[in-house]
Amino acid sequence: MPGRPVAARSGPVGAPTPAPGWVRFDGVDLPVNPPIEPMLATSVKEMPTGPGMSYEPKWDGYRCIIFRDGDEVELASRGGKTLTRYFPEVVEQARAQLPVRCAVDGELVVIRPDPAGPRLDFDVLSQRIHPAASRVAMLAASTPASFVAFDLLALGDEALLERPYAGRAELLRTALAAVRPPVYLTPTTTDVAVARRWFEVFEGAGLDGVIAKPADIGYVPGKRLMFKVKHARTADVVVAGFRWHTSGPVVGSLLLGLYDDAGTLHHVGVCASFTAARRRELVDEIAPLRANALAEHPWVQAWGLAGAATAADTPGGHRVPGAQSRWTGKKDLSWEPLRPEWVIEVGYAGMEGDRIRHTAQFKRSRPDRDPRSCTYGQLEQPVRYDVEAILRP
Repeated sequence: MPGRPVAARSGPVGAPTPAPGWVRFDGVDLPVNPPIEPMLATSVKEMPTGPGMSYEPKWDGYRCIIFRDGDEVELASRGGKTLTRYFPEVVEQARAQLPVRCAVDGELVVIRPDPAGPRLDFDVLSQRIHPAASRVAMLAASTPASFVAFDLLALGDEALLERPYAGRAELLRTALAAVRPPVYLTPTTTDVAVARRWFEVFEGAGLDGVIAKPADIGYVPGKRLMFKVKHARTADVVVAGFRWHTSGPVVGSLLLGLYDDAGTLHHVGVCASFTAARRRELVDEIAPLRANALAEHPWVQAWGLAGAATAADTPGGHRVPGAQSRWTGKKDLSWEPLRPEWVIEVGYAGMEGDRIRHTAQFKRSRPDRDPRSCTYGQLEQPVRYDVEAILRP
């Protein structure tokens, strides 16, 4: 059972200080205790090189530090919240396979079957966060999560934060040498040519890049001392709606669409990273497209303004902007239609099924493009790859 949240207490000498507002859980008593902010990575365009540089796949899941103190186990998220109650099967695996006293940094992922080979599924993983205990138990059985370990913060009575990464990695390999699925030790290499190959082929298994770690760095919570190389792509998409910003009558986000082979316009994501000044400008720019937008709008005709959240919920599998889901809570997802005539170029890292993963970045308007030419066919499709082949020792 997860520990009872209590006020943040002082840890051992040299232990990191919890961020303001975080709480500490009383289930474990280790040299490094939760909550602790994980060490982060800086985005770079080229694969970094240097003496002793290590490379590993960048896993697409939930960052998670597992703290084990005997039978007591805590799963801490990147934001200092507990994940323990949502992943009881991971707690049991931690008790069965991790060292008796340890703090291990890693990633929670869901590996799902696929005709082209098992791959990561972030959408399924996101559904694991649910308030109902009965639902948590059902999902733990039907879509169990795996844990991929890639750093070691404490072992026994020793805090390892000040040890160089190369030393921590060696201890981790020794401590987890006997683990078996669904607990994994991430593959690593010091060969930059291998890392570049991983970057090219592992995306087909649902991974989203490569992490590079200098050999001499300590584990500094919250600091971006590692490097990440992620895929960067662009696409021309149709703007077919928008949402108001919570700060007032300015544009919050643009709703993006792509046409399929049958000529159906699907909602594929949002573009939302605008300055306050740009949000005000967009109100005037989209004003002509608001006129008569309801008439024959493909998303309104498919489902209405209070539509479903995913294509699976709509008649004929038509993806339209949606209503609340259990992971959006009470967030206002109402939207207003625009005549689907404005084409823009956006940057994105990758696709999750038939939608853009994460928020897209506005690049420029494309007045030269016919909206009907903005189809899924322009998207680069990575070759499918078996994620279990990546994790196999």
